[in-house]
Amino acid sequence: MVAMDGVQKWFGDLHVLQDINLHVTPGEVVVVIGPSGSGKSTLCRTINRLETIDEGTITVDGEKLPEEGKALAGLRADVGMVFQAFNLFAHKSILENVTLGPIKVRKKSKDEAEQRARELLARVGIEEQAGKYPAQLSGGQQQRVAIARALAMEPKVMLFDEPTSALDPEMIKEVLDVMVDLAQGGMTMVVVTHEMGFARTAANRVAFMADGQIVEENTPDEFFTNPQSDRAKDFLGKILKH
Repeated sequence: MVAMDGVQKWFGDLHVLQDINLHVTPGEVVVVIGPSGSGKSTLCRTINRLETIDEGTITVDGEKLPEEGKALAGLRADVGMVFQAFNLFAHKSILENVTLGPIKVRKKSKDEAEQRARELLARVGIEEQAGKYPAQLSGGQQQRVAIARALAMEPKVMLFDEPTSALDPEMIKEVLDVMVDLAQGGMTMVVVTHEMGFARTAANRVAFMADGQIVEENTPDEFFTNPQSDRAKDFLGKILKH
């Protein structure tokens, strides 16, 4: 579903993605973890071309990433993205936030888009908030709206870039619960997160990044109990002690 081959990316002199090779099969959940500054978010953002790459190829469902224009808009419709900041339209209601894309991009009728939006808001547990505005919702609720908005486009793959890192601890679980539900429902997902519990329970595979490289990939069980690289051992030693 997603294939990254020989991907290189520089920010000036900084080599942020170094020869990245990552293949995600349909229905697979790949969780990308690693220390801050290792290139995780940049990797995530290259998959729908929010960041351009300098070398290599990225394909989504067999199609190479378009450079720009209508083809790129079409690709972005197929690749749902949920960010650390919720990026909701403040002046639009929750229902309008979720229906905007399907009406404008997928050319759905207002009635059809609204019916689907209400179903998705129910799925993420906030159907009663449909008439409110983002500022009236908690951070956890806003992030669940962002997930519903991405799902409304019927994406082939969902990207999550640290979706819980801006949330208070008690709100993190409600967002992760929705993500686990999606994973169990067969959604293809690439998730950048610091939530090791989610990585353990929902991932099919963990990709550990450090210094712009994927240092190792393994099943969650193998990675957390038997990391192969010194970088991973060091990382896990620091985060799992507390």
